[in-house]
Amino acid sequence: MTDYVLSDDTRAKLKRISTASIATQLYKRGLRNQFIQGVGPVSPKAERMVGQAFTLRYIPAREDRNPLEVFRDPAHKQRVAVETCPPGHVLVMDGRKDASAATAGSILVTRLAVRGCAGVVSDGGFRDAEGIGALDMPCFYAGPSAPTNLTKHEASDINIPIACGDVAVFPGDVLVGDRDGVMVIPAHLADEIAEVCSGMEAFEDFVLEEVLSGTPIIGLYPCTLEENEKKFTDWRARTGR
Repeated sequence: MTDYVLSDDTRAKLKRISTASIATQLYKRGLRNQFIQGVGPVSPKAERMVGQAFTLRYIPAREDRNPLEVFRDPAHKQRVAVETCPPGHVLVMDGRKDASAATAGSILVTRLAVRGCAGVVSDGGFRDAEGIGALDMPCFYAGPSAPTNLTKHEASDINIPIACGDVAVFPGDVLVGDRDGVMVIPAHLADEIAEVCSGMEAFEDFVLEEVLSGTPIIGLYPCTLEENEKKFTDWRARTGR
């Protein structure tokens, strides 16, 4: 657990930052395995997903423990996770990279959206994926899967460190999701990454404009020519970036 609380300012900055920029800055800090593998958006959204992690861990299902009747139990961990994930947080599920059965469906994911959660991420499958994709809330998964979670998964633990797509996710870590996928930012680095990446995004927008206008990449990206440094300074003054 972490005492870190994502501020509105940092959240707003991260909403404007790509997962690619975040990956580069984490790499510079020695963190090379923060991109959740095998997971993509159910449907692309105009706005990036940003929120702190609230986790759910699945273990392999054992047939004598997982008949349909277990859903009648008010303490069923999957249902409890959906009802206790805090608003503004992202429910992150460890489905052991097994998308042959769902880790959630449209009714539970809709409940998360209605409760004000920032998103949901699973390295397993979702059932009723079309309905989930129609929600405004960003959702990321390994693929569609009709079988109920009980077929392969047993919901075991809530808000503990988990693996998701080969990434260690700790409760309170900050997740950012876009069309490329999902990055996990360790909580203690979130404010720093947001600040540094804000400048990096501005520079990359400048570079793209220059490339489109015919400027050679050598000496521009990375910026090693004084004339390009001056161009960037002038660009920032002109654009307010």
